[in-house]
Amino acid sequence: MKSALLRLREYRDSISPTERTIADYLLDHPESAMECGVHELAERTFSSASTIIRMCRRIGFDGYKDFRRAVTYEAALRRHNEEEEQKEITFSDSMEEIIEKITEKNIVSLEDTRNLLDPKSLERCVEIICRSRNVLLFGLGASLLAARDLYLKFLRLNKACVINEDWHAQLLTARNATGEDVGLVFSYSGETEEVLTCMQALKENRTPIIAITRFSASPVAELADHNIYIAANESIFRSGAMSSRISQLNVVDILYTAFANRDYEASLSQLSRTHIYKSNGRRQPGE
Repeated sequence: MKSALLRLREYRDSISPTERTIADYLLDHPESAMECGVHELAERTFSSASTIIRMCRRIGFDGYKDFRRAVTYEAALRRHNEEEEQKEITFSDSMEEIIEKITEKNIVSLEDTRNLLDPKSLERCVEIICRSRNVLLFGLGASLLAARDLYLKFLRLNKACVINEDWHAQLLTARNATGEDVGLVFSYSGETEEVLTCMQALKENRTPIIAITRFSASPVAELADHNIYIAANESIFRSGAMSSRISQLNVVDILYTAFANRDYEASLSQLSRTHIYKSNGRRQPGE
């Protein structure tokens, strides 16, 4: 399912003034998309049905009905997330209840993230990664764990990539970036100041930016050239960054697999060369 309102927000500055008026109305009154037919919406926005349909197609939908279905889905998803908040961990929960709640929340996060992923957008991101000289990875805290997982996966495929745990080193990496590189930014909140500082440096160097962030308007999503959204249904135990980490790792696996599939045979050969075999049940250095 395409994410309608976020796509509308992202495309807002590139559409015509008349279409922008319609977009602003829908962003301010998303319920109108669920309640109104195309002709009624045209009356409310002082436009025409053809203009609305053209705008919907411009942002990637088949027409107004397709856009309307997507908005309805998003509203249902928000209600679902509100219901999930009522299932948070409490001090009186038994071990069985904790197992059930945490597992269910992770499953819901993965399912919701799957519904947010746009195959065409992911294809563009993989193409940018393939063409890039270096993949520069940015993130802090739990998001850095996801970035490090992608680093190790790309390393096995011999794709040049850079990661630093120290934020100052990340900033220096961003300042040394070029237009031939690509920055992959991991930030669930979309508001991490250190990450935003790195993104500003990448922007100054005209380095393409791909952000893996939550399904919400945020400074990170606004600065990125391409956004890969994950479900915004994190637990109140935010410091644990539980379900968001699961969703980020799922996106990492998708990017890695899609990248490897671009040259399947060569990837298999490379993975065979970089596999670290075990002998006598002992772990080898670096594994």
